[in-house]
Amino acid sequence: MEKVAIDEVENEPNPLDVHTVRRPVGRVLGLSDFALNYFELEPGESFSGGMHTHHDQEEVFYVQEGAATFDTPDDEIVVESGELIRFAPGEFQTGYNDGDDRVVGFAFGAPGAMHDWSDLESLVHCRECGEETGHLTTLTEAGAFRLTCQACENEFRIG
Repeated sequence: MEKVAIDEVENEPNPLDVHTVRRPVGRVLGLSDFALNYFELEPGESFSGGMHTHHDQEEVFYVQEGAATFDTPDDEIVVESGELIRFAPGEFQTGYNDGDDRVVGFAFGAPGAMHDWSDLESLVHCRECGEETGHLTTLTEAGAFRLTCQACENEFRIG
């Protein structure tokens, strides 16, 4: 058995600086079968920093306080306090705080406590071919993201 208070979990924000509070609760609890992260999003902050999908994990977001907005390629969905939203592997999404009040919530990913970076794909505008395409996303040793366009293979780093 493991027990931890959220405030005791070290804050580890995304290297893209898209939120100020992200606590990897699952790692502290020693989870092996699913990922669990706690977030506090101030107005304008996001869970991940951009439209993406995990080909190896489904994701569920629970909004404990406030309202989070999730964009998909086809829709915009507002998830209110006490509500959850699920994205299947391969579904592109991005979630953020579009309101004036703080959002508190949790992100769950399964299977596995950590997704495989080779199965993360970001949907972004390619700086080389000019199209909005899927980009393979890898985390560099320096903590930045390297994006590789699947259409033209152009690479660039962010963060």
